[in-house]
Amino acid sequence: MVGNEHAIDRAKVHYKWDRSLEPAVEIEPGDVVHFETEEVTDGQLKPDSPASDLLNLDFDRLYPLAGPVFVKGAEPGDALEVEILELRPLDWGWAGLIPGLGLLAEDFPEPYLRVFDLKNGEFAALRDDIRIPIQPFCGTMGVATDEAGPVDVLPPTKGAGNVDTRHLTAGTRLRLPVFVSGGLFSAGDCHAAQGDGEVCVTGIECPMRFSLRFNLLKGAAPRPWSYQFTTPPGSLQARSDRAGYLAMTALGPDLMENAKNSVRDLIGWLGRERGLGAPDAYILCSLAADLKISQIVDQPNWGVSAYLSLGVFT
Repeated sequence: MVGNEHAIDRAKVHYKWDRSLEPAVEIEPGDVVHFETEEVTDGQLKPDSPASDLLNLDFDRLYPLAGPVFVKGAEPGDALEVEILELRPLDWGWAGLIPGLGLLAEDFPEPYLRVFDLKNGEFAALRDDIRIPIQPFCGTMGVATDEAGPVDVLPPTKGAGNVDTRHLTAGTRLRLPVFVSGGLFSAGDCHAAQGDGEVCVTGIECPMRFSLRFNLLKGAAPRPWSYQFTTPPGSLQARSDRAGYLAMTALGPDLMENAKNSVRDLIGWLGRERGLGAPDAYILCSLAADLKISQIVDQPNWGVSAYLSLGVFT
């Protein structure tokens, strides 16, 4: 179905989930909405910012979300299907280590910031010989819930939200449960690249323009605290797979500790074999390594693997 097109002004953002927010736009099912958002700090970080600026972030201004989008006819129990049409990172992005956050917060207590030039549209260079393919997506896509707001964006909600799922790339169709009339969909927190796990708590955070089509599936809501998506064939892995992977696997009874140890082992390898300092190695793991549960049935010891795409090395 081909519908009308709408645009939300870049200044029209909100920082919390709240079912009482006025919609930024009201649309019919089948319509397309064009968005543009600032990076996740809402402009508090600039391309020339020092790492110390990470210590002074106003957390009330994090996660500037475009929306809400009110889809006419959407009611609780329905599914909102969001078709991702286009994702265009703008000129720059950043990744960093924020004290107190991230999988290995206890290992990295100091702030650290890397800025990336994204103008070539193909890759972000961590070093001349380390290129991270640009594979953009919105880190936060979700709907308002039936709970009274305001509700923080940082953890996901039963309406999805800050899910940081890197497979939500162009061509993907995302299905979300509807909790309030109109759905009240919002999106932002855009990333130019990220590995599964986003282990240092940032992907390549960037300003982005993106376009979405909204469809309505009556009575088809996924259960709360879940969402569904379908990716197009060959949409994500081809560029990452071309040179194979190095995987570090940690075993033990605690999945979280296994995840930490697999990333620690990968950071150690990057230092020994590629000469990366530990902060840059940790950031590379966040941007180009995927955490996977290798097995969770051989009790009492489970396996978590950190897979690094060797294609990032030129």
